[in-house]
Amino acid sequence: MRLVRETKAGAVYWNRRYEPQVRARDAELKRRLLADGVEAKSFNSALLNEPHTISNKQGKPFQVFTPYWRHCTAQAFLEPVAYDLKALALLAPPEEPAGLAVADLGLLPVIPWDAGFAAEWKPGEAGAWVRLNHFLNTGTVHRYDEQRNLPDVTGTSGLSPHLHWGEIGPRQVAAAVRSLGKETGTDPASNGARVYMSEIGWREFAYHLLYHFEHTPERPLRPDFERFPWAEDVDGAKLRAWQRGQTGYPIVDAGMRQLWATGWMHNRVRMIVASFLVKHLRLPWQMGASWFWDTLVDADLASNTLGWQWSAGCGADSAPYFRIFAPVTQGERFDGAGRYVRRWVPELAKLPDKFLHAPWTAPESLREFAGVRLGLVAEGGNYPRPMVDHAIAREEALAAFKALRGDVVERDA
Repeated sequence: MRLVRETKAGAVYWNRRYEPQVRARDAELKRRLLADGVEAKSFNSALLNEPHTISNKQGKPFQVFTPYWRHCTAQAFLEPVAYDLKALALLAPPEEPAGLAVADLGLLPVIPWDAGFAAEWKPGEAGAWVRLNHFLNTGTVHRYDEQRNLPDVTGTSGLSPHLHWGEIGPRQVAAAVRSLGKETGTDPASNGARVYMSEIGWREFAYHLLYHFEHTPERPLRPDFERFPWAEDVDGAKLRAWQRGQTGYPIVDAGMRQLWATGWMHNRVRMIVASFLVKHLRLPWQMGASWFWDTLVDADLASNTLGWQWSAGCGADSAPYFRIFAPVTQGERFDGAGRYVRRWVPELAKLPDKFLHAPWTAPESLREFAGVRLGLVAEGGNYPRPMVDHAIAREEALAAFKALRGDVVERDA
């Protein structure tokens, strides 16, 4: 309001956001502007379809992704829309408002823990378009369905931070995917492109749920999970080991170290590390969501909430709690050559592929040759033993779920 007075602005326009606290803030801002005789308008730039425009046949919000996305794809958002903007001449304010230089805000850390970010990210609209064009022009989009689960290759667009910060919009992405086919003669509806657009759809679905179920960042969508028997972590040692990539399971540790170094983690690995926290360690999903919120460059309240509730089995369209991600199996399946683990867990780099994802199974002589010493640093080790046994942790997780829900079908992932 002070800025409006300083600039003598007659109107304030902004693009909408959908987090509960931001919606409340913007509603109050609009009320105060209108009361002062200032024009106030907000617009959609962040979503293909706004949450309040989508409902099922009963007029209620969707809670399952497939029918939600089928309904959305029947809308007109995939067709690029041309706008003829006849803007009035913009006048400079009579006096320049008081402000600060960005450097004066002191945003960068004193200890350069963020040193790895610059090599990975170029913030801003220009950086967003560089990533999108690379994704489209190299044909990665058409291989997306095959490569998106492989953390050692650049098989995804890497646009999630740019989408979160509003540096590019999903309508621009959708239009660019469609235009690619016209320019190159390739199929804009290739399986890779369809799968990629469905991932944009999951982002939409996350906002749909957050908008209609405002309590979900703190509490499960499925109320029965309020009673789930989480394990204790009195001194926080389990959580710290997970956060620092010291669980003893290489694929989990690689993901957590990538997150700390770059502020980002491959989506397949996000599912693995999340499953490990809530099902192997049986720690509340809110702890994981909080850590991701603090460390991800694409930390998005809607997507973060959806992802963690999906992993915990307590949200909409969730993975069943009894679907246990076996970290060794996941590592072998999606990082078979070990390039991802070797990059982020270099102390295991010399182990053969056969033992890389389960180093404790390697013969002691081979571990010694590879320079792998299992155990804590205080014990003279350089890589921890598994902090839990997968089979035991799995049975305990299933027992906890049975106590809540009754008998279930048991299966690993």
